[in-house]
Amino acid sequence: MTLRGTGRVLACVALLVSPLAMAAGKCERLVATGSPDAPPYSWQDPKDPKHLIGANVDLLRQVAEELGVKVEVLSAGRRDQALEEVRSGRMDLLLDTPMQVEQLTALDYIHPPLQLNEYLVWTRHDAAVTFDGPADLARYQGSLSERARLTPAFTAFAKAQLKLVPAQNLTQAFQKLVLGQVDYVLAGRYSGMAMAQSLGMSNDLIARGLPVDRPGLYLALSHNSACNDSWLRGQLAKKLTELPISGASEAVLQRNVERWKAQLHVPADAPKH
Repeated sequence: MTLRGTGRVLACVALLVSPLAMAAGKCERLVATGSPDAPPYSWQDPKDPKHLIGANVDLLRQVAEELGVKVEVLSAGRRDQALEEVRSGRMDLLLDTPMQVEQLTALDYIHPPLQLNEYLVWTRHDAAVTFDGPADLARYQGSLSERARLTPAFTAFAKAQLKLVPAQNLTQAFQKLVLGQVDYVLAGRYSGMAMAQSLGMSNDLIARGLPVDRPGLYLALSHNSACNDSWLRGQLAKKLTELPISGASEAVLQRNVERWKAQLHVPADAPKH
């Protein structure tokens, strides 16, 4: 074969090696982690505490399968421990992290966010609370779970303008609300809905108005991950853009709300609200 012929063969071989094949050869497996206490998005599997389950876990698995990449979602402990595991590169990916400017030196946030966690104002059903916007909350006493993750802008507004009593978790915050110790609770749309139903409070509590905050929950790749390359980042961004259009995000969220409620051992004969 002539030198020119050999060159043509090599050129054809190069064209046949697709970006997908090259990427799969470089990164065949992702290890992800996230919050162990953020249902319905992610929480520790009670049947297998080494792993996480939830809506974000399911969506990540779906995206990874479409890309031909295996993924394992492990529990790394508390949120700060999960962040450190990914920052160090011991794990590749965070699956439910809010955007944090100080982490941009260690993480690549994939846009758009995997989910938008809409925070609503929850009140007692018969409460005389006038609410047309966040500023109206300044005249009332509210509560917020210590586990809540709001945007920096709303956090600053709340600190300066609102009277918020911290609660250890959403259960405690809703109990304060029902007992009349506070006028409202700031809670996520889906987590609030599931918690109210699970505590038998659906007839007592109502979510009012439009969301006061919509923090994004992002996939974030570690700079120290061997899998962090332009192909994977681009493919993840493409898939995340397609998810809301397909309706997959909403369906997965609803399924995991029900999954979480079932794990809270709601009696089968509990009244339907």
